[in-house]
Order: sequence, then structure tokens, then C-alpha cells
Amino acid sequence: MSQPTEPQTEAAGKADFAQIRYGQVWEDADILIEALRPPAGGTCLSIASAGDNALALLTTGVDHVHAIDLNPAQLHCLALRVAAFKTLEHDELLALIGSRPSDDRPALYRKCRGELDTEAKAFWDARPDSIRQGIGEAGKFERYFRLFRRRILPLIHSKARIDSLLSSRNPAGRRQFYDRTWNTWRWRLLFRLFFSRWVMGRLGRDPAFFDYVEGSVADRILARTEHALTELNPAENPYLQWILKGTHLTALPCYLRPENFNLIRERIDRIEWHLTSIEAFAQRLGSPKVDSFNLSDIFEYMSEANTQQLLQHLASVARPGARLAYWNMLVPRERPESLADQLIPCPSEAAALFQQDKAFFYSRLVIETIPEQQP
Repeated sequence: MSQPTEPQTEAAGKADFAQIRYGQVWEDADILIEALRPPAGGTCLSIASAGDNALALLTTGVDHVHAIDLNPAQLHCLALRVAAFKTLEHDELLALIGSRPSDDRPALYRKCRGELDTEAKAFWDARPDSIRQGIGEAGKFERYFRLFRRRILPLIHSKARIDSLLSSRNPAGRRQFYDRTWNTWRWRLLFRLFFSRWVMGRLGRDPAFFDYVEGSVADRILARTEHALTELNPAENPYLQWILKGTHLTALPCYLRPENFNLIRERIDRIEWHLTSIEAFAQRLGSPKVDSFNLSDIFEYMSEANTQQLLQHLASVARPGARLAYWNMLVPRERPESLADQLIPCPSEAAALFQQDKAFFYSRLVIETIPEQQP
């Protein structure tokens, strides 16, 4: 792992980056890969978070993935996943994450531990409870969902009804189940309370991440949840299954699927991680070297002026034809008109992919491309 660089991003001054905020990545890697179309032999720059999607990008045949994060705890999450791919078998990896039940997670961690650097060892040695419960459950955001699953959801629906929701139905059957069985007044009321700006800011995300949010947070998330429960198939949605059951049942995210395990393991040395801001890393690259940018929802936490400045930085290190993908959750952000000659939006493509997005609480996917020939 590279040495730390002084962060130069707006988000760094607003939130606590000393804890695991996300024990897993809550963005759909299937959509991400289709949006970026990473070229074989290319270079990806990815927000690290817990590492899931940075690892998923290795399935595309790229030569390099640079995973960037301001939070050392998030990079320790990625480091442990990399160690697990090097040392564990597929079923053991699923157990360590929490995708499958296990009483052997401390032993699995000991098998991985030798592949960690000194800082990552100390970090995870100090968190035996996070190891025992599965490292996919280790973040503040996952604790928020766990509280919803254990304290709120039982007040709304029975275990049998939740299991029924997650079973496979055709679109008409899903709509009928939602309208007649799931969408009760109690569901709407408690959902709006729990996923309000106030509760989410204190228990799920950082309050500072709502600085640029306008309008009702809960209503927007409720509408997207209805889409996930009716237009998409819950039996094929690993994100929904974890929220409601605390594990993966009949679906896995891209990087955990059995068909991708050996491929990622073979390419695991193609990923590097860096404790730095994305602005500082782009400045370090200097010349155009990046073909694909996974920017997560980074602009959610930035002013429009800082969004423009960062996009300009990234365009300067992007190769011709490079693609950028990022999500808007509650704050609308996209390329400003001042960058019209450097970034080309792809709204139709993004909207079509967004309709398939299994990580359903975002409000929009944005795809932008660098012109093949610079003006």
C-alpha cells in the first residue's frame, strides 16, 4: 500500500473517517461494469470503500485497478478481502464475509492474517467481534440496516412474510404481493421514520453527507424500494437479501460469485490501494493514464463548484474514450456545461442501466465519457 498523502477533498473536512463506514459496497457491480466497459489491458481508478467493486473490476481483464480512499479503515477492509482471495477457498471466503453461516471465522481470519501488513493486522486483531459476525457486517451502515432488520421490520411483517417477499415471482406476481400484502400503512409509516434524514444521518451515514440534500429523503428511498420489490426480482438481489436477512440467500454480488473466484484470485496482484484523496492521486498521475473511473457517489458530499473542479482533474488524467460512472443518491450532480468539451454525458444508456440497478436506494446513475479526440 502506498504511503498516505494529505487529503485535499471537501468530504475530508466534514466526516469522521476513523471507523468502518461500509462493511461492504452498496453499489451494483454488474451495472458498474456495464457502464464502464473497462478495456482489456486498461487502468481503472476506483473509490475503494470495502473493496467489493474494485475486486469485481478484475473480472474484466484490466491490467491495473487503483483503489482510492480517505479512510484507512476502508482500506483495511479491502486488504483483508485480498488476503482472503489469496489464502481461502470460495466457501471459506463466503463464510468470512458473512454470506454463509459459520462458527469458524476466527480460524479463517488466522489463515488470512499472514498476508496483511502490520497496520491491517493490528486493525483486525482489535476487532474480534467484527470477525466473528462476518466482515460484511462490520460497518456503521450495516449496523443501521441491522437495527432496521431486528427492531423495526418485525413490527411490520412476520418472518414468513419476509421470506415470501424474497421468493421468486414473475413481475405481475411481485406487483400483486406488494400491493396486497407488503405495502401496509405500518410499512410506509415506519419506513419513513427510520429512513428519514435525521435518523439516517445519525445512525447510518454522517450528518454532514446531507449538507446538499433538499426535499424528503425517506420518500425518495421508499419509491426506489418499491421499484426493487416489484420491477426487479428479490430472489436475484443480494443487497435486498442482506438488508432483510443479514446474509446472502439466493444471490451474491459480482465479486463473490463462484464463477469469478478463481479469475479474481489469479489477477489479485493487479489491484493496489492508496490512502489519499482522489484529487491528490490524480495530480500524482500527471499525464492521461486512466481508462475507467468508478466514482461511487463521491459528488454527493461536494458543492457544485468542487464537483466541477474534481471532474476537471479527472478529465486531465483520462485517456481518450475513457468512461466515468457515479451515482446520485439524494443530491443531483453531473458534468457542468463548462466541461462540455471535456466530458460527454450518456443519459439514455445510464437511465436504461439504472432500471436494472439492484442497489436500489440511489436516485440516478451518471455515465460520462472523454471524447476520443480532444479539441
